[in-house]
Amino acid sequence: MQVKLINPLDYQEGLALITGGWSAERHRALLSGQAVLGAMNGMGLSPRLIDLQGGTDSLLKQLDGVHTAFLAIAGRGAEDGRLQGFLETLGINYTGSGVMASAVAMHKPHAKAVVAAAGIPTPAGTVIHTDAPVQAEASRLEGLLGPDVVIKPVNEGCSVGLRIASGLPQIAEVLTETEGGALMAEVYHRGRSISVGVLAWEADGMLTTLPPLEAQTPDGVYTHEAKQNGAVYHCPTALTYGIEEVLCETAMAAHVALGLHSYSRHDFVVTAEDEVFWLEANTLPWLSHQGNLAQMAHAAGLSYEQLISHILRGARTDRRAQP
Repeated sequence: MQVKLINPLDYQEGLALITGGWSAERHRALLSGQAVLGAMNGMGLSPRLIDLQGGTDSLLKQLDGVHTAFLAIAGRGAEDGRLQGFLETLGINYTGSGVMASAVAMHKPHAKAVVAAAGIPTPAGTVIHTDAPVQAEASRLEGLLGPDVVIKPVNEGCSVGLRIASGLPQIAEVLTETEGGALMAEVYHRGRSISVGVLAWEADGMLTTLPPLEAQTPDGVYTHEAKQNGAVYHCPTALTYGIEEVLCETAMAAHVALGLHSYSRHDFVVTAEDEVFWLEANTLPWLSHQGNLAQMAHAAGLSYEQLISHILRGARTDRRAQP
């Protein structure tokens, strides 16, 4: 896999690196931002570092004179199309997927519906009626999905707020303890947590995948907390070639179905029976040196600087022709 490093002469001015934000993923975004900044500086680029923390007026001032924005940020307000739409109104090119694709991919029920319509297996699920009595809603979920369910916010990334419940009492307990925000539930399929990165080539739009990565956790559940502490990553994985091929083909199919652009990361569960279920897409995945995408790129023979170069080149597109 060949990726040329960015020519700094192409970005002598008007380049910004947007990071931070105000979502639950702020800390990880800041780590991504520092890693990307180091790589850019090493390639002779001097981006304007912007922390998406203040209001619109503050952001407008910081974006004055910016032509291209590298998005090293994630979560609500950044990965859901709002930041993308704001940049488009200002005529600023940006990395990653467009407004509509970002919004759909971030809203898990919508993303599941789109992906399932494309024939991609995904766990059965439902939006949770948070205004219903807890016991009645818990009974509905158990009757619809079975005793083992995953409960999570509909619009958070990085497994923020993800909980596993087994049986009616525990489902009711999780619903009681989970306050605020829209929620969804899915059938819990125990298995191996696998991620696959997808890269789209600027010249012809052809897709390729990075080697799948497996995340192992002490209790077998890939929660936000496990990502912070205790997860062990393997890339390449010990999966059979046949399963890897299914994962890669499915990741590319989901990328296309959701209308994603330039790059994405897709999360799966592979059961003991070798069933493959698509879980979600990450349109702005974590970009630290230890992040899943960087580890997959390394396994594919790409340096971190090559990965960042590919992502930055993805901003050179007419957004009016993109979802």
